[in-house]
Amino acid sequence: MTTLKFNELNLSKELLKAIADLGYEEATPIQSQAIPVVLEGHDVIGQAQTGTGKTAAFSIPVLEKIDSSKKVIQALILCPTRELAIQVSEEIKKLSAYKKGINALPIYGGQSIERQLQSLKKGVNIVIGTPGRVIDHINRGTIKLENLKMIVLDEADEMLNMGFIEDIEFILQKSPETRQTLLFSATMPKPILELTKKYQKNPKIVKVVQKELTVPLIEQTYFEVREADKIEVLSRLLDLHNPKLSLVFCNTKKKVDDVSLSLQARGYLADGLHGDLKQLQRDKVMQKFRNGLIEILVATDVAARGIDVENVEMVFNYDVPQDIENYVHRIGRTGRAGREGKAFTFISGREIYKLKDIQRYTKTKIKLGKIPTINDVEERKISLLIDNIKEVINEGGLEKYTDIVERIVGDEYTSLDIASALLKMTMKLDTRDEEEVQEIENEQEMTRLFINVGKNQRISPRDIVGAIADKVRIPGDLIGSIDIFDKFSFVEVPREYAKEVMKIMNENTIKGKKVNIEIAKKK
Repeated sequence: MTTLKFNELNLSKELLKAIADLGYEEATPIQSQAIPVVLEGHDVIGQAQTGTGKTAAFSIPVLEKIDSSKKVIQALILCPTRELAIQVSEEIKKLSAYKKGINALPIYGGQSIERQLQSLKKGVNIVIGTPGRVIDHINRGTIKLENLKMIVLDEADEMLNMGFIEDIEFILQKSPETRQTLLFSATMPKPILELTKKYQKNPKIVKVVQKELTVPLIEQTYFEVREADKIEVLSRLLDLHNPKLSLVFCNTKKKVDDVSLSLQARGYLADGLHGDLKQLQRDKVMQKFRNGLIEILVATDVAARGIDVENVEMVFNYDVPQDIENYVHRIGRTGRAGREGKAFTFISGREIYKLKDIQRYTKTKIKLGKIPTINDVEERKISLLIDNIKEVINEGGLEKYTDIVERIVGDEYTSLDIASALLKMTMKLDTRDEEEVQEIENEQEMTRLFINVGKNQRISPRDIVGAIADKVRIPGDLIGSIDIFDKFSFVEVPREYAKEVMKIMNENTIKGKKVNIEIAKKK
């Protein structure tokens, strides 16, 4: 699939500088195809899965076409959830770092409407919002669409599933006919196609079809890790498993430099590989990796293309890849030639949702791993040392060293004392604070809730998911495990939604039954 460098996309120097700061080396397939077409002014139907970089595919041309001197709403981006609205808003903020005068505002339910009103009065160029709250502002007259140049429907199929179709039509009817309309969706059900026929003008179709790929010989594990703890967890996993060759993938050039330097400072044989290195430097690094002079290669996806080293035992996704397909390319670097391999992925904050997309795409279960403790690492080091000592003894040729030991042995010291002292000199046990270990291990992203209805009330998992997804407007696929007993049930929801679920659901019913929901007590 063809991809382009960002400097081949005819973008302003301000945008290119922001993209360079983010460290992205080249556009993803959906960005390469969509950005030029949107910049030409065409309506677009974009079909791409979450995790393919589609947010930047519409955000970059939106920012290019905004006249920052006019403090009126020129672009409206509709999202199914407040989570996505915030995510898109954050992306636009990063991309507009050098575009003076750009003011983008996320609008969603659950946030103070007074704060939104104040921000709108100051003048906004771009609004990113959920349909319900946007309509509320349109009816109040606080969002005016007469100057609208562009409207984006992000994850249109998800908005359809959540019952927003009438809201979307209302907003489209209120916006100028001269607007440019961009629609992005993972699937194209009939109602979405009808929407495109009714509200788009000769749209260009941009489609990224992802291949079905399987990786049966690779053991896949993820760890929930705060960004600040990633280097520590990486070090422990390296010490525990002691791979001869391993690959660490980062999303940006800057991260590659930071991680490789941190590993070198901790004494690992590591080096980095990314697009800013000259070809001669890249060749030298790769040669060292193939020869085992470097045991850990830290790289971006672009720099790692063409790497074909058979004995890579482990792959670490230090960052979750932006493009889901890259996940499969990354972990496929291990488990070559029928060998087994291991792939570890670090998940931080909202990236847990990206992991779900990866699991759906690969049709593979990625299990949650327990972060190794300092004791685990020390025990592993001791086991390796014992094995090494046995190997040296079995090899023989110890006479020279036996003479040295005999010179020390006497009334004051035993041979056991001497062996222990030599071990103490050899081993460098990690003595970091155990409280730090506990803090890393206890990090969780889901909250378990108790509900006072169960099998006796003929409640099914579908009833619970349907009620929460409908009333709280949380996507059903974000809801975790559900356990139903005779008189009560348990459900897991993303931690950030827990308070809202309790507040809204305690005023509602499930299958006509009044419910009480609270945080489940720990066992």
